[in-house]
Amino acid sequence: MKIKHNKKRNTAFVFESLMREATVAVIKGDTDKQEKVIQIIRKHFKEDSELKKHLECYRSLYENQNLSTENSEKILREAKIASRLIDPTGLFKSQSELINDINSDLSPDVFSNFVPNYKTLATIDQIFCQKLAPKTRIMLENTIVENMSKSAPPAAIQEDIDKTTVNCFVEKFNEKYTDTLVEEQKQLLSHYIASFTDNAVSLKVFLNEEIGRLKVAINESKTSDVFTADSEMKQKAEQIIEKLDGFKRAEINDEILLTVLKTQQLVREISNGSDN
Repeated sequence: MKIKHNKKRNTAFVFESLMREATVAVIKGDTDKQEKVIQIIRKHFKEDSELKKHLECYRSLYENQNLSTENSEKILREAKIASRLIDPTGLFKSQSELINDINSDLSPDVFSNFVPNYKTLATIDQIFCQKLAPKTRIMLENTIVENMSKSAPPAAIQEDIDKTTVNCFVEKFNEKYTDTLVEEQKQLLSHYIASFTDNAVSLKVFLNEEIGRLKVAINESKTSDVFTADSEMKQKAEQIIEKLDGFKRAEINDEILLTVLKTQQLVREISNGSDN
């Protein structure tokens, strides 16, 4: 029997979607929305809450990597037990309150956010369901154990993502943020979204070239009157260049993306003659 997946009641999906909503708010400088998202997360995912306990059950399965098959199976077994110990009535009520707060304080669009490890989260949600046929449960559990045993982060195991879904997300993203992001930022985010279908190959190539461009632009700006007249600004420019250099040896993560996005905005403002 196939169980329909309700992503609004997939605790991990909703949490990841809220985190992405907060990230976009930071990028846009929308402090009001950022604060609303943070308040919702703090309210519903506080320590000892049903939702926090449920989220930890998911996290124990999708945030681990490069584990032995034996340890992966043990963690899976403990996660299932922990999920069953959570009061189902209390969990359902907490999920309903979270959904209501998102709909009223943010937007129902939050539930349409692109979460790269969606398939993994949906699989875990099915495993926690008590209505699965034994064969289906075993097959899904084998998939999760296999993912946990791989060296690549489970969040990046999305080689079979439906390209139509990705293209639809890109289109919606561009429509929503076309007036608030500069062209370079839109290009970076488009490569980031596409990275879940090509093992981040195009993203790495773009970042390598873009970081080089940003370093040249900042170096050239240090000779401008604004920088030569302000030693602190010149020092900060050096720190930015040093940080960008460090990214060559690091795995791509949210911190790198946010730093590059902010640097892109800085370089654009410098080129437009802003002294802010």
